[in-house]
Amino acid sequence: MQITWLGQAGLLFEKEDLTILVDPYLSDSVKKVNPNNYRRVPVDERFFDKRPDIIICTHDHMDHNDPETMGRFLSQTEKSITVLASAAAYKALLPNKNGHNYVCFTPHTVWSQNGIRITAVKAVHSEPTAIGVIIEETGTPDGKVYYITGDTLYNSEIFTQLPENIDAVFLPVNGVGNNMNMTDAIAFAKRTGAKKAVPLHFGMFDSIDPRLFACENRVIPRLFEKIPV
Repeated sequence: MQITWLGQAGLLFEKEDLTILVDPYLSDSVKKVNPNNYRRVPVDERFFDKRPDIIICTHDHMDHNDPETMGRFLSQTEKSITVLASAAAYKALLPNKNGHNYVCFTPHTVWSQNGIRITAVKAVHSEPTAIGVIIEETGTPDGKVYYITGDTLYNSEIFTQLPENIDAVFLPVNGVGNNMNMTDAIAFAKRTGAKKAVPLHFGMFDSIDPRLFACENRVIPRLFEKIPV
């Protein structure tokens, strides 16, 4: 799987026969609600040329379930997109269904497609239906396991839902908006046992230095580039 960071918490997973978008934020919508949260980095329009098979929305906040971004992808009707969305995001997205396949994704729910298994897990955030997701490559014996926490605080109950063999964890480190701060994110990443830890949720609306995420196994992503995990 190739994984590209789209900024904020957005990720693009790609393999030969499957493309997955997670929480894409490719607009400046948040600025309209809060002018202080204007986009510090430009949108790369080439990502709208992607034809995702699956879009995952971990919760219904604008920088994760963005009406402008989702509207552009869901207006593509040449093929059906499977949308795995938290309960609140599912409800918000219904007006854009356009023949796509919507799945209300709640903890312990599983979706399998083209050698990938996606499982929703608990997240603890200000949006009460927020989820994290486990993405497992099941089609090959050496397939990897990726854990995207979604927006969440450190909560010990989360670990009861996680597998033991996580290759990479992707987690917020910004410490505002009911997300983990650097200290808690470091402890969280270590407790998952993940081989690699990728900080997210920096640089879009702020000047946070991701190097403060002092995990020995960290991989700091570069905007719109592949993440080496």
